[in-house]
Amino acid sequence: MASPTPPPATAAAGKRKPGAPARRGPSEAQLVWLRRGLSQPGGKLPLFDDSGQRVSAGVIAACRRAGWIEPWFNNPIKPTWEVCRLTDAGRAMLAEVSVVTVDFGRRQTPAKAP
Repeated sequence: MASPTPPPATAAAGKRKPGAPARRGPSEAQLVWLRRGLSQPGGKLPLFDDSGQRVSAGVIAACRRAGWIEPWFNNPIKPTWEVCRLTDAGRAMLAEVSVVTVDFGRRQTPAKAP
């Protein structure tokens, strides 16, 4: 008797190495792109990166699934290019990951050689 075939793997699962933990926060590419929306009116996110390359559809889709961005309006010149903006959840996530920990403890100086 043949064993049942396993369900097909999802695209996201196929990109992870077996046994690797699931990502809990944004990737570096996502952070770079999302942070650019903080300085724009309404949290508008750019269509292109600092090098002039179009932002990856995968980055945009992952951020939308996470709830960090939302569609803002349709681009009349390029209808397939979705203009997005940060959500409140996106701003909160950026504030959380942008916290810098500073240790104001006494700094130890190296011992002087005799």
